[in-house]
Amino acid sequence: MIRKLYLSFFLCFSTLIFSQNYWQQAVDYKMSVKVDVKNFTYVGKQQLTYTNNSPDVLNKVFYHLYFNAFQPGSEMAVRVKNAKDKNKRFDIDLDSLKPHQMGYLKVSDLKQDGKKIKSSLSETILEVQLASPLYPGDSTLLTLNFEGKVPDLVRRAGKNSSEGVKFSMAQWYPKMAEYDYEGWNAEPYLGREFHGVWGDFDVKLTIDKEYTVAASGYLQNPDEVGHGYSENEGKSKKKKLTWHFIAPRVHDFTWSADPEYIHDTYAGPNGVKLHFFYKNNPEFNDRWKRLQPKTAALMQFYNQTIGEYPYKQYTVAQGGDGGMEYAMITLITGERSFGSLVGVTAHELAHSWFQHVLATNEMKYEWMDEGFTTYISTLAEDKILDQNNEFPLMSSYGNYIYLAQSGKEQPQQTNANRYDYNLAYEISAYSKGAVFLAQLGYVIGADKLAQTLKSYYEEFKFKHPVPNDFRRVAERISGIQLRWYLTDWTQTTNTIDYAIKSIKEKRKDAVVTLERIGSMPMPLDVLVNFKDGSSSMYYIPIPLMRGEKDNPYEIEWIKLKDWAWAYPEFEFIIDRPVEDISEVVIDPSYYMADIDRENNYFKNKD
Repeated sequence: MIRKLYLSFFLCFSTLIFSQNYWQQAVDYKMSVKVDVKNFTYVGKQQLTYTNNSPDVLNKVFYHLYFNAFQPGSEMAVRVKNAKDKNKRFDIDLDSLKPHQMGYLKVSDLKQDGKKIKSSLSETILEVQLASPLYPGDSTLLTLNFEGKVPDLVRRAGKNSSEGVKFSMAQWYPKMAEYDYEGWNAEPYLGREFHGVWGDFDVKLTIDKEYTVAASGYLQNPDEVGHGYSENEGKSKKKKLTWHFIAPRVHDFTWSADPEYIHDTYAGPNGVKLHFFYKNNPEFNDRWKRLQPKTAALMQFYNQTIGEYPYKQYTVAQGGDGGMEYAMITLITGERSFGSLVGVTAHELAHSWFQHVLATNEMKYEWMDEGFTTYISTLAEDKILDQNNEFPLMSSYGNYIYLAQSGKEQPQQTNANRYDYNLAYEISAYSKGAVFLAQLGYVIGADKLAQTLKSYYEEFKFKHPVPNDFRRVAERISGIQLRWYLTDWTQTTNTIDYAIKSIKEKRKDAVVTLERIGSMPMPLDVLVNFKDGSSSMYYIPIPLMRGEKDNPYEIEWIKLKDWAWAYPEFEFIIDRPVEDISEVVIDPSYYMADIDRENNYFKNKD
């Protein structure tokens, strides 16, 4: 262990922590793995250099052993059975798995700086007692041997996918749990989310030479392995090849392998090399070829709307059970229509920004990843496929409103494992998360939202941001206070419902009375169309904002006084008689997620 003068360092380090209010741990992995393709087992050695950048002294660490969940009677198996609705992502009953279908991950010979250390196993979590305390700023070398058995592909990872891919290897190695300002993130794996520590991965995979390997990171020996990585199809005459990958500054390492992979490359933006691995199937090969320029266009869209992709490689590989993002790679099912193939790639590629560069804790804030990804990938898909939808996010809004009216909704800040209904989790994470962003554009203006996304990415990449980090960026850019918005939308199930209660005439002026029915406050854009063809937009801010958005419309913009939340009704005057009015509409943009739009509309009788 590298020891420093603890007291003087701690005082200096504490000053740094409190001035920047930020720190994170670091891990560097070296792994050497041998794969038995007949028995779908593997053995490996791991060296992990762990650096404690926290202000705390650590006496223990925790590893994730995800493959232990793929067994009958596991906590994941029980959870899948006992939820109030079916988790449609699980097609196989885990309790029905036979021994050859199960998975496991076993660890042995654990050492800290050469000294043996004790551990205790709780299914998918390994608790390790350190031989020596790890002080702030110090690093230690943790070594171990591991042995794994690849389960049938039940969820995300496993062997023999439904499309015939042999190995889909995600979350397959002993993975250090994240330690942050709230302590250890050592949640059991129940089939939901992951959280990891950034570091450098140096991985050597030895597998039968017939197999082509797709993986996170940069291949270090392309001439030795061939398989489309170089013109040389491999010099070795051995029956097995060792694939050497280095993945810098990532928080996981994933690979897939199959003897029938076709491997194509395509030039992406800013010097990024795109790799594509797919099964040789004449029915779908042309779609995979057509996917390649679309993937480059998608990456360019994200570079422009979020920020530049920080690596020089990205891989799209056929594998897994649908679509799932990993560091520098995604695994997707490949037997799809062309539109679906582009759609799933658009979504998983967008995760590279929100999950693998920003990397919020998905167990706590899954909506910041899934929702933000859904928002931006929906817009990207609409543009890249020339769909030109008038309202691309209609599906997200519809799903959210369905959930809000179902009685099954829980607050978005609910732990990902604690949702009573799987459907509630899915809609809350993906659809309601997307609406959070789209509706924020309604509150602060679409141009301010676009600036917020770029600044958020630039300021918080590689920092595991939390919701408040995003809020503060949006506040700075817009000049609008947004605590109320973050609180009501993510920490409660309060809904938005505003209505036009009445329109009456008083002294030849129209008096409009609006009513707040839902518990969540919102500023209102109220469109008034007149029979002479003219229009006016009446803008009603709320005091909680302490600011207002700019006029996003090309019509007359009339700012009214604030509508304080405690008042259930709001009245304003239109200086024209009621008979001149054609119609009145609350939120003509539809970007406010009002759960009952039928009461948002008034049409005058001719």
